Amino acid sequence: MSQDLVPPKKGSIFRTIVAIAWSFIGIRKSSEFQEDIARITPLHIMLVGFVAIFLFVIGLMLLVKLVVAT
Repeated sequence: MSQDLVPPKKGSIFRTIVAIAWSFIGIRKSSEFQEDIARITPLHIMLVGFVAIFLFVIGLMLLVKLVVAT
């Protein structure tokens, strides 16, 4: 049986979180990127990406309030 006939495994939410985290940093191996494309759905990427951006912005706002308050 050929490898092309085997359906790709579904990606997990944890794998999506890791992929998004590496994307924020900007460091990613090409082979891992290709594997993520095959496993992760666009809906997972959008949902985790929006949550990550939201948490990042909230963290920056808290940091600014902490710095300005002192």
